Amino acid sequence: MRILYECDLAGSSYHGMAYRIFQFSNEFKKRGHEVMIVAASFSHVRRINPVVKKKLTNENIDGIEYKWIKTPKYSGNGIGRVIHMFIYNMRLWLYAENISKEFKPDVVIASGVSPLDFIGCNRIAKKSNSKIFFEVGDLWPLTPIELGGFSPKHPFIYLMQQAEKHAYKYSDAVISLLPCAEPYMSKQGLAVGKFHYIPNGVITENWIEKKVLPKEHRDCIDEFKKQNKFLIGFTGTHSISNSLYTLIDVAELLNNSNIEFLLIGDGPIKVNLVEIVNRKHISNVTFLPSVNKNIIPSLLFEMDALYVGFQKQSLYRFGISPNKIFDYMMASKPIIQAIDAGNNLVKDANCGVYAQPDNPGDIASAIMYLKSLPQEERTVLGNNGYQYVVENHSYKVLTDKFLRILEDTEKK
Repeated sequence: MRILYECDLAGSSYHGMAYRIFQFSNEFKKRGHEVMIVAASFSHVRRINPVVKKKLTNENIDGIEYKWIKTPKYSGNGIGRVIHMFIYNMRLWLYAENISKEFKPDVVIASGVSPLDFIGCNRIAKKSNSKIFFEVGDLWPLTPIELGGFSPKHPFIYLMQQAEKHAYKYSDAVISLLPCAEPYMSKQGLAVGKFHYIPNGVITENWIEKKVLPKEHRDCIDEFKKQNKFLIGFTGTHSISNSLYTLIDVAELLNNSNIEFLLIGDGPIKVNLVEIVNRKHISNVTFLPSVNKNIIPSLLFEMDALYVGFQKQSLYRFGISPNKIFDYMMASKPIIQAIDAGNNLVKDANCGVYAQPDNPGDIASAIMYLKSLPQEERTVLGNNGYQYVVENHSYKVLTDKFLRILEDTEKK
């Protein structure tokens, strides 16, 4: 098959996040399929953005053809990002015939952040007489309504609502990262039998070779291990959504225990977190700089347990598919999960403990319970997570499922 995979924020092994589109495309290629990724030239989540001078620029990365659509830069989630979104989708629609003639796809996957991307992708599909798939990671416009406080009557929200309904009605199938979203999508017009759940995954090969930790991290961990500390790790963006203010409150409750919280990474609230820890004299929290993605496995292996938490949000009723949990499972470490969602991955895998989000006392109790278990039982929990993620969330397994859906739909 010739697969065109579109996502405005798509990254690569060179450019950085977002990785999902690149990982699946790489697996498609390994199985003999030709792939083109269509993306915006600028994305706020990439480490490096491509340098483009023309409105359409081709680039080959690891054997995958990229088609960059030139877009303006922006910062934050303000008017600049909205302008970027409209320019990208306008150009995607305008260049649809050009892209279709050049690549001649058999299937088109629209995976942009907003449903507007589907309109341009559907035009490509019609020009090439191919099947069109709508991939959904976030529910728009429900996300800006429930998280951003937008009125459903806002013109921008109304436009998104119409685009979403259009995508559900005219797509040949929907690929959802949210396991519990089918009832919502059905109410918006998705036909029975078109919903397919394909979550995020892990590259198991990345966990074979252990990398050497940076000296600062190595020395810090070694010192705590000499003190026989129980190490609870968090890796990732220091943001409000990851419920780290709550984790600092938990650490304060356990300040006199033999537990050390290691927060590795950077982010918009890190300075505030450090200030709170210093002001309250919380002595069992250590902040360490972020590390390259290929160092993460070696770092997680050093922990006794790993923390993941999200602020309580109504949107999570549709389920979650966070890469962080899958990384934690790959490390074979028990997980402390403080998330209220439509699915419970830690429970499904029997790989840790779970507590109510935004509830420091409940999380502290869960941690103390986990710490009280014999090492053998914690090892079993960690191994359960590893077995679960390899069997259900490796990109090899997910790609087999993805291709079956594409091939079965293409035959209809």
